[in-house]
Order: sequence, then structure tokens, then C-alpha cells
Amino acid sequence: MKWVYIVAGIALFIKILILPDGEANLSDISIVETVVKESGVSNAVSGIIFRNRLYDTIFEVIVFTIAILGANFLLANETPSCTIYQFKDQPSIILARLGATIAALVGIELAIRGHLSPGGGFAAGVAGGTAIGLIAITSSYQSMQDIYQRWHAATWEKISVLVFIVLSVITLSGIELPHGELGTLFSGGILPILNIIVAIKVALGSWAVVLIFIRYRGLL
Repeated sequence: MKWVYIVAGIALFIKILILPDGEANLSDISIVETVVKESGVSNAVSGIIFRNRLYDTIFEVIVFTIAILGANFLLANETPSCTIYQFKDQPSIILARLGATIAALVGIELAIRGHLSPGGGFAAGVAGGTAIGLIAITSSYQSMQDIYQRWHAATWEKISVLVFIVLSVITLSGIELPHGELGTLFSGGILPILNIIVAIKVALGSWAVVLIFIRYRGLL
């Protein structure tokens, strides 16, 4: 039977190499142009996520929030770990914190300019969460927890979710801000604002998950 699979794989490979590809679907290009024109942002992906399929994006944000609550709920009855594994040698600490600085800067850039170039709120939030994770494995758990509580990060995370939902409902109802000049920083109406809110929500949510797993598992 394996010879059948081998022959089929060779035939498929030959087909890919020899047979010409079909003509480009010009309708796809027109769809991208339409999305850019209607959303007012040069990054068509952001236009689709935060405008054309905004209804789906709302529930993606809600699902991420439920996942954070679920992690906290499932581990709440466990005994906190007595051993927390962290970097102790100075070179590793320096490299981790350098990486955290770079990740944080990338996250800020993606949040602000995600509607103009590849990236966006979710990618920016992941970059921010990566920066927080790198800091967490080089700092004491108590200091990270103190900062989290001092800045009321949990409260701001919940506020960001509510603000995102409210602005999304307003946008879905047909009310939009002026798009501005295409390709500039202040373009796309409300899309850049939604981008930044998602970035804040994902970064703060990642921070909460990092602290939960450090507390109950001892490592990330």
C-alpha cells in the first residue's frame, strides 16, 4: 500500500512542477482595494478584522478573557508552588531584559501603526506579553505581583474589554469616525483605537496568566 502513496506523492509533485498555475484571480485584488477604501486603512487585514468581521473579533476578545478566567479558576484550588524557577546568572538576566525591552518596543509600534503595516492589536499584545514574561523569569514573583496590583492591571483589563465591546457595537450600528487621509497615522477612523485597546487587553491578560502559572506551577 505504501507504493500507492509514494506514486501518488510523486505524481502530485510532478503536477506542481510541470502543469501551469491558473490565471490570477483579479477579483481578489478588487476585494482588497474595496476593503482598503471602505475601512480607510492601508492594512487590509486590520480593515477586515476590525470592520468587515468585527462581530467575530468581539467574541475572540471575549474568548480570550474567558480563557484567563478559566486558568485562574482551574488552578485556584491547587497548592502554590514552593519552588519558582528563574534565571540566576547575570548574562541570562541581561539578555532576557534586553529581549523584553525590544519586545515591548515592537509591541508599542505594532499597536500604534498596526493599521498601516503588518501587525495589529493581537500581535502587539503578544509582544507585550512576551516582554512581561521575560521580565517575570528574571524578577521576583512578589515584585511582579506588587506592580500588577499597584497599577490595578486586572481592573484595566476588564475596562479595556468593556470599552472595546461598546465601541464595536457603536461601529456595527453604522456610526464611524472620519477616515482621514489614507496611509497616515491618524487614518481609519476608530480602527486604530480598537487596535490599541486589543493590544492593551491581550498584554494585561498575558500578564495575569504569567503570574498565575508562576504562582501555581513555579515556571512559565
